[in-house]
Amino acid sequence: MLFSGKTTSTEDSISLINSKTTILGQKLYVVIAVTVAGIAVVFLLIFRFLLHKHKSKRRNRRMLVNQGSEVLHLASETVNVEANMKCLDQTDEKSTKSLISMFEMDDDDEGYESKLIIKVVEGKSDDDTSPSGSNESSTGTSGSGSDVASSSVSAESLKNIGWGRWFSLNELEIATNRFAAENVIGEGGYGVVYRGVLHDGSTVAVKNLLDNRGQAEKEFKVEVEAIGKVRHKNLVGLIGFCAEGAKRLLVYEYVDNGNLEQWLHGDTGPTNPPLTWEIRMKIAIGTAKGLAYLHEGLEPKVVHRDVKSSNILVDKNWNAKVADFGLSKLLESGKSYVTTRVMGTFGYVSPDYASTGMLNEGSDVYSFGVLLMEIVTGKSPVDYSRPPGEMNLVEWFKGMVGSRQGEELLDPKINVRPSPRALKRALLVCLRCIDMDASKRPKMGQIVHMLDSNEFPFRGEHRLPRDTTIPRPNAPATCKFPLQPDDDEQRSNLR
Repeated sequence: MLFSGKTTSTEDSISLINSKTTILGQKLYVVIAVTVAGIAVVFLLIFRFLLHKHKSKRRNRRMLVNQGSEVLHLASETVNVEANMKCLDQTDEKSTKSLISMFEMDDDDEGYESKLIIKVVEGKSDDDTSPSGSNESSTGTSGSGSDVASSSVSAESLKNIGWGRWFSLNELEIATNRFAAENVIGEGGYGVVYRGVLHDGSTVAVKNLLDNRGQAEKEFKVEVEAIGKVRHKNLVGLIGFCAEGAKRLLVYEYVDNGNLEQWLHGDTGPTNPPLTWEIRMKIAIGTAKGLAYLHEGLEPKVVHRDVKSSNILVDKNWNAKVADFGLSKLLESGKSYVTTRVMGTFGYVSPDYASTGMLNEGSDVYSFGVLLMEIVTGKSPVDYSRPPGEMNLVEWFKGMVGSRQGEELLDPKINVRPSPRALKRALLVCLRCIDMDASKRPKMGQIVHMLDSNEFPFRGEHRLPRDTTIPRPNAPATCKFPLQPDDDEQRSNLR
């Protein structure tokens, strides 16, 4: 009887396993097998995904560490070629022109990818010898190019590769007293700026970029690409750079009189008197000239993308110098805009760029308009300590002009008020720069002309036709309208 009971139980189990289920009419053992297999596959996929992610992180870390050595390797090869080309120039009359571009940026801000390249464009020069310059070198045609490239160059030659001096990390540590806190002259979201003294006694500003999710590497490449070879009296000059391991540092000319934000909003006193109207306009015009050069004097154009008072340095003679090109974008010829992630400083960013991500020089024009308002009024673009109607500088400014209270916009710290005509000129330039229709904003070259002359039209005067071309900043100014007798005096007060 016991044996018979066990047999019955086994038969019931077999019958249960072989019974059909409601899942597509499949038998129970089939459903169990499929379920187990599915769970195994899911666990296998999860394991492979985690393994792939781990390997990707390790690979990215290795790439960041190795990029510095790759830059040094490519730069060394460039110097090898240049040095030997100059030697061969003494025995061969034929020469070539070399255009070397070391950095090319992918435009994807979310997950940028950088490429290090060397482009060499060859062609016969017009003269027997090449003029000296950072981008030109000469070579012979004897077929010994491989021997030339493989010859060794001393470490000293690596420090100057034509478009900027290459500093060692040790050299900059000595210059800044190992980045001592007392040498800090500025801090930002992407780095700390130190005052440094080189071995030859010259003073420089050293920017130590913070490696925030690869931002240091990106800003390093952007600044070298954007202003590495640019020289303009209203742009802070990039003297050189350092890339050792994961460290990225930029070395600039030292501007010894602080920045515009400090002069507008800092404490005033006998040693730091408020800026006069004439000085403010000189700084505004200098800033406009620097931006005009970036937009109209370079190919490709450079859009600064972070025009604000703290990025405008001033020297002892109150010459403005536009600084901090870490967010800059290059705008290739034929392109009216570049689509990118919205970045900048709250209060200065143009609404059209903020809403669409479409960046062009008009975005800088809007930011300059806000900066000019700040210069005229002495107020920050956004200040929540002010009354509700005055928190946003742009809205308050437009409201005051609309209610014919423009004269009340002037910074009360200005002791000697400008002439009504000079103030009106500045207010009108502000309004044109912040036009909500970006296509109606003036070019920076036009803004220079508006601020730097008495030819800007006012109500009741003749106006320039829409298709009239306003002279570029470096072009000689020509008088298109008759000036009033006192205009010469007013013009001298503006300069």
